[in-house]
Amino acid sequence: MSLKGSCLCGAIRFEAKGTPQGVSVCHCSQCRRMSGHLWASAYVKDDELTIFGTPQWYVSSGTARRGFCPTCGSFLFWKHDAEDTTSFALGAIDGPTGLTLQKHIFTADKGDYYEDADGVEQK
Repeated sequence: MSLKGSCLCGAIRFEAKGTPQGVSVCHCSQCRRMSGHLWASAYVKDDELTIFGTPQWYVSSGTARRGFCPTCGSFLFWKHDAEDTTSFALGAIDGPTGLTLQKHIFTADKGDYYEDADGVEQK
């Protein structure tokens, strides 16, 4: 499988090869602030992700960082320092992904202005 995507302005492009794992929607306060609502992502091994262009990385905690386009601000990547995987934004994929949502995460932090009623596992 190969998924290609980009930021809004096209300055950062990426290709995720292999089979993406952990298809999830994150409701944590950081993802809500970065995206304006929630963040849908999947991850691949670092050697299965090719990034074209130079994203800006923001150290968002003592263990993780977030990659975004320095031109248009699109939030594209999430990387835990101790893992050999990188999550990428499903909303940035060109065309259909062929993936199915597996779980919602950090639902205790979700905004009070919406409900999750899709029947997908919540953590």
